[in-house]
Amino acid sequence: MKIYKVGGAIRDRLLGLAVQDTDWVVVGATPQEMEALGYQRVGQDFPVFLHPQTKEEYALARTERKTAPGYKGFDIDATPNVTLEEDLQRRDLTINAMAETTDGQLVDLYGGADDVRARKLRHVSPAFAEDPVRILRVARFAARFVPIGFQVAEETNTLMRDMVKAGEVDALVPERVWTELARALGEARPSQFFEVLRNCGALAILFPEIDGLFGVPQPRQHHPEIDSGIHVLQVLDYAAALSDDVRVRFAALVHDLGKGATPAQEWPRHIAHEEKSVALIKTMCQRLRAPNDFRDLAILVARYHTRCHRAAELRPGTLLETLEALDAFRRPERLEQFLIACEADATSRPGLETLGYPQADIFRNALRAAKSIDAGALVAEGFAGEKLAAELKQRRIAAIAKL
Repeated sequence: MKIYKVGGAIRDRLLGLAVQDTDWVVVGATPQEMEALGYQRVGQDFPVFLHPQTKEEYALARTERKTAPGYKGFDIDATPNVTLEEDLQRRDLTINAMAETTDGQLVDLYGGADDVRARKLRHVSPAFAEDPVRILRVARFAARFVPIGFQVAEETNTLMRDMVKAGEVDALVPERVWTELARALGEARPSQFFEVLRNCGALAILFPEIDGLFGVPQPRQHHPEIDSGIHVLQVLDYAAALSDDVRVRFAALVHDLGKGATPAQEWPRHIAHEEKSVALIKTMCQRLRAPNDFRDLAILVARYHTRCHRAAELRPGTLLETLEALDAFRRPERLEQFLIACEADATSRPGLETLGYPQADIFRNALRAAKSIDAGALVAEGFAGEKLAAELKQRRIAAIAKL
């Protein structure tokens, strides 16, 4: 039995980054031998074990042979005769296919260290084409590493294009697509996830609502970037700079989906794009089986973001109505999520990044003023039922009007 450290821990060490997780591969062992040593088996599809003390993952070296389309049709061999070289060859990218012995010696059989230095995301072998999930993983690693200079190797992009043309991406199930999307939204530059997918043709298949925004113009005076697709990716990256909350980032990404549904004869105007966006968000989230909290915030941002931009023009009653629609009285944290997404939309345009977003304080102050009206005091005055609700509303509007 030989044990090697593998994967991301080595890559991140070479990049000078903090190592988050450490994974290990075991060569020359059986599941029975691992369990006899106290390791706890957790892998369903192939043998993976947790170390009895550290709880780090130890996987038996394995090979995979494709037997059907998609990413589930594989025969897996995890017998003791599988070599380290064979195990590393089945990995996705060269920078993830390095190993290290227990005494710290680097085992780099596929040029991973060279690609770390060259800042290249390059596939290890033609076996990459057997698993369409790897396209999503490359896109996700681009979202993480493009800020430090990485690029997808041209031969890898060509291979991914060929995979898309062969229909491999069509076999991806919604849960796996959502998992990779959610992880990509948490990366340093999430727009790169979509750029990579667009460059290889996968965006139109996996996220047609987003792909449909590219080439759709917007009024130049409000959107100097003009293209709606470029706009939403700029908003996404700016939202990422403002918040670590991936729900906010998702809402920023999809807030303008309805512009892709505007008839070409109406360009560059996008009348009622807010409600068109809501309908497309519902369709997209249902298809991807997105969590309800992602969907709900995204719908609110799509429906009310243009109203938020006009906060200084809104009547007190409209401000109150919007706060109620956002459920801001019970969930003030949702108002903050909403405001961050709206700020990203308004200020992500070139030259506007440092102007601030005073509209957010208008909504915050309106909520504070409305909350200053005590419903309990109204009950003490004798109001009840519909009369209580009506009086509470009028006094809240009056409080907002005094701002």
